[in-house]
Amino acid sequence: MTQKETDNMKDFFNRTIALGFGIAAESKEQIEKVVDELVKKGEVTRQESSEMIDELVKKGEETRQKFETVVQERVQAVVGERNWVPRSEYDALVQRVEKLEQQMNNHS
Repeated sequence: MTQKETDNMKDFFNRTIALGFGIAAESKEQIEKVVDELVKKGEVTRQESSEMIDELVKKGEETRQKFETVVQERVQAVVGERNWVPRSEYDALVQRVEKLEQQMNNHS
């Protein structure tokens, strides 16, 4: 896999996680609107609505965390299957090759 493909895959996963955060934020607003409507209709009290919002937001956060964990696990699985060299090892190899090239040029 080329560096561009790797970067594209990382970008995709980052956007997916960002989407999850956006959905969570939007969900809180939607939850508040729905619960406010229940209060207006007299189906729940203001106290109950506050508790309901907190509980639903908490469940949404738990779901977002589970989603993020699943995405991270999938990324690690894909990376592990590819047997990619960690960036630090790659950089070390580049430095070794450059050093060897300099040594060869100095002895020529």
